[in-house]
Amino acid sequence: MKRLYPLLSVLFLIYWGCEGQGQGSKEEEITQTEVTLWGNVYIVENTTKLNYSGEWDNLGQLTGSIPPEIGNLTNLQILDLSYNQLTGVIPPEIGNLTNLITLNLGDNQLTGPIPSEIGNLTNLTNLNLRSNQLTGSIPPEIGSLTNLEWLWLYNNQLSGSIPPEIGNMTNLQHAVLSYNQLSGSIPPEIGNMTNLDFLWLDVNQFTGSIPPEMFTHSMTHIGLNNNQLTGIIPNEVCDFSFVGLEFRDNQLCPPYPSCVGDYELEGQDISNCDGVVELWEKYYVIEDTDTLDLSDNQLTGEIPSEIGDLINLTILNLSGNQLTGEIPSEIGDLINLTILNLSGNQLTGGIPKEIGDLTNLNELDLSNNQLTGYIPSQLGNLTNLTNFYLNDNQLTGQIPESICDLNIDWSNNNLFNITINQLCPPYPSCIEDYVGTQGTSDCD
Repeated sequence: MKRLYPLLSVLFLIYWGCEGQGQGSKEEEITQTEVTLWGNVYIVENTTKLNYSGEWDNLGQLTGSIPPEIGNLTNLQILDLSYNQLTGVIPPEIGNLTNLITLNLGDNQLTGPIPSEIGNLTNLTNLNLRSNQLTGSIPPEIGSLTNLEWLWLYNNQLSGSIPPEIGNMTNLQHAVLSYNQLSGSIPPEIGNMTNLDFLWLDVNQFTGSIPPEMFTHSMTHIGLNNNQLTGIIPNEVCDFSFVGLEFRDNQLCPPYPSCVGDYELEGQDISNCDGVVELWEKYYVIEDTDTLDLSDNQLTGEIPSEIGDLINLTILNLSGNQLTGEIPSEIGDLINLTILNLSGNQLTGGIPKEIGDLTNLNELDLSNNQLTGYIPSQLGNLTNLTNFYLNDNQLTGQIPESICDLNIDWSNNNLFNITINQLCPPYPSCIEDYVGTQGTSDCD
């Protein structure tokens, strides 16, 4: 004889006595013994494991919704329905399976929220709901799963904030919440999970700063990339032995901890960071940067005008690169410079007159470029200059008389060199014997 209701999980018969005049009510319960699921009959008392996973045998044949009657298999310890085509919501009756150790519903097409009743499964060590279409927030009741070691919620559509109750899960070792729409701040209570090894919160919409309390000595991998985190990375991150750190594509501001590499910091939007300059894909804190030596670094492109924001610079050395374009006039804002070396590049255009504002300069080296035009008379203001090199360019016109205001030993070609240009006589008396070879064919 065929069963009339193959998806009914239980024979649970209750007889209610009719209530009439002069009669009391009677209740008789016939204990359930069987559950029928997906064409198979399970004895409630004997069923501790239910594995319909299609991961290894490529079955993946379960379709439809998870029947609520599954909640009657109260002796279950392992429930694995992963890698199928299940749809619909996770039935709240699953919270009746209080003996569960492993619950794996990953890689299906389940929708709706994570039922709060899941917090009843206090014996769980492994909870896997990954790669579904779950929505809503993570229920705070999840904090009741104090024996949980593995939590996989990634690749869903979960939203809202992480409940602070997650910090109660002190046995958790792996937490992967990536690829959702989680928002709000990262709860510092994560730091209570002192056994946590892997924490992946990447590709969400988290905002606010990174709480220093979240880092623990047990952590080896943490992924926070592709969020909207702001502020600074706490220096506490360097107190721990991380194998993998991911902070890319956020809005985190320098200064960055020394233990965090450039790759882990790629893609930061620092537009809202005060006192920070980005140059050649690196970030510099204006207040802290007094030396910028990027010589022989294969730099290309133009010198960014933002370099003028580094007003505390005393040394700027960009020599030996492949920089092109003009010297930005903003370089004249670096009034604390004592050394400016732009030699050995492919810079073009004229020498900006604003360099004459750098009255603290001791050394100016613009040699071996393709600079053209006149030598600005404002360079005569650089009365602290002791080393001056303009050789091997295409400078034209006459040398301004103001150059003789400089206190340079003109006769020492280790301190002064202006040769191999197209500078025209007459030359100022202080240097007329030291101008070296000049191309004067275009001179009047």
